[in-house]
Amino acid sequence: MSDNAGSIHYDRAGEAHVTKRASVVERSSWALYDFANTIFSMNVATLYFGVWLLDDLRVSSTLYAAGSVIASILVVISLPVFGAISDSRRRRKKWVVSFSILACIACAAIGVLGQTTLPVVGEAVLGGATVAPDWRASFSDIKWVLLAFIVANFAYQSALPFYNAMLPELVPASEQGRMSGIGVAIGYIGSIVGVVLVVPFFNGALPLIGALGDTAMSWLHSIPFTQSAGRVSVFVPTGILFFAFALPFIFFCRDRSPAAGNAPVDWRGAFKDVKATLQDARKHPGALRFILTTFLYQDAVGTIIGFMSIYAVRAVGFDKGSETTLFIVLTVPAVFGSYFYGWLADRFGPKRALSATLLAWIVLLCAMIAAPGKAAFWAVGFAIGLNFGGVNAVERPLLLSLVPDVSAGRYFSLMVLSARAAAIAGPLIWSLTVDSLEGPLGTQFAYRTAVASVALMFAGAWLLLRGVPDKRPGVAVVA
Repeated sequence: MSDNAGSIHYDRAGEAHVTKRASVVERSSWALYDFANTIFSMNVATLYFGVWLLDDLRVSSTLYAAGSVIASILVVISLPVFGAISDSRRRRKKWVVSFSILACIACAAIGVLGQTTLPVVGEAVLGGATVAPDWRASFSDIKWVLLAFIVANFAYQSALPFYNAMLPELVPASEQGRMSGIGVAIGYIGSIVGVVLVVPFFNGALPLIGALGDTAMSWLHSIPFTQSAGRVSVFVPTGILFFAFALPFIFFCRDRSPAAGNAPVDWRGAFKDVKATLQDARKHPGALRFILTTFLYQDAVGTIIGFMSIYAVRAVGFDKGSETTLFIVLTVPAVFGSYFYGWLADRFGPKRALSATLLAWIVLLCAMIAAPGKAAFWAVGFAIGLNFGGVNAVERPLLLSLVPDVSAGRYFSLMVLSARAAAIAGPLIWSLTVDSLEGPLGTQFAYRTAVASVALMFAGAWLLLRGVPDKRPGVAVVA
């Protein structure tokens, strides 16, 4: 099967052979989608939603974690069907676009519902509601906001396996590590740009610059549901930015080698395909072991990203609101680190590159636990930033080195399925650790113990990875 330009063909093993790179516009538009979706993951999953719920609305860590857990369960249930569709028809773009639009709408809905169903309270809020000193938002209070977050998170995650499965058709196998690394690096640039563009809606100022003038703020507040400021006002602009920067993908990317016609999809057999994929993985040495490895390290990465801003405020002593500046500064080295790990994957192999980043995570999290205060945390945080994009940059070419490209959709879905199943456990372990230890042993001990649990996840992933073959994409895997 080949595309109109004759630049792709599939061999009998299902391996895609790219004889000509996709155009610069198409490759750039594909990478720019990482820029767009990272705006969502940074502003919602990392910076604002958790702190808004935990500090402004004073809900428990466990209730906050429940939203991420439910979204992950939904992804676990639906991904087998999505993987079957992706591989049978090789039409991935429309799924990326549809899920992205749903994520943008649901993200904006968080801000709308947060100001129409809840008292507007919290840091930097203008003319907020008056609540009792001991007031805490209950599940009944936040149920609609939590539902919007679940939908947004589910849609954001569901787009990723379709997006990742487009990679092997863009560049030759020998360049997949760099292409993946470029996407991740651009994604981190997107997270910086997204935070800079959104933070004025939170506190009326730009990091490292200061307060904006009345004219600028008047223009910003012309966007609906941003006039009250505070964290609740960042969600509508985040949804708008996600959609705006996804437009190049929508207009310029395409399915470069779709299956002819509408290949039938066995809907009922889709869930059986998970079992079949696991059995099929035995034919590809290291594939199943790598999926199990992703279970551990994605659990760890997702947990630390979701709770790092809370850790900075509560365990290290950063002022509320300053975590925004912290994440901007720490994300800058992630841009360079992502490209470095992509280059490392092409130069020395994706397995060695992934092993290096997992070992670095273990060392750096131990250093984070030992960091006595803000100055030490800045130093450790800068090193974490350099290492931050390593996993995302090298896992795509590593999986592609182990399985045929024609099955990429199924295996990327299985990889995300593994990560989402793990994400059910990670936030719960963190939140239960904090909630159970904070009272008797103090906030710092509770949060540092939670970080130690994440370091153990990375250690387990590194040990599992040792048994995965050290191969390159496009090279046959020999048992």
